[in-house]
Amino acid sequence: MECVRIVKLGVPATVVDVLAKRMVMSKEKLVAILGLARATVDRKARENKPLSADESSKVLGMARLLGQVQAMVEESGDPKGFNAAEWVARWLERPLPALGGQRPAELMDTPEGQRLVSQLVARMQSGAYS
Repeated sequence: MECVRIVKLGVPATVVDVLAKRMVMSKEKLVAILGLARATVDRKARENKPLSADESSKVLGMARLLGQVQAMVEESGDPKGFNAAEWVARWLERPLPALGGQRPAELMDTPEGQRLVSQLVARMQSGAYS
């Protein structure tokens, strides 16, 4: 319920900058992956306005994916020295057989695509990755 409330209120546009920095990725690349308009995100950040519900949902989906990978690593052993955000940024760009040769980044601009990518990460954790 908290995520729904946050999406409806809108996350601050500056969160995009924070995510890009955590992922060691350019802001241009992140907004392209999420299907966001760079000019809109920049304008809303300058005006200290929140993102729309759709934009917020996409940004939160990426943040959830980072948290999912971090939790997976923490559960599996010693996460010392592992940067989940940087790993996700690199992994998103790899064509994967489990996605029919598509890169996970190509799916991150819709809730359905983000769900598929999250399910793939869960399958990796369970050992059912194909």
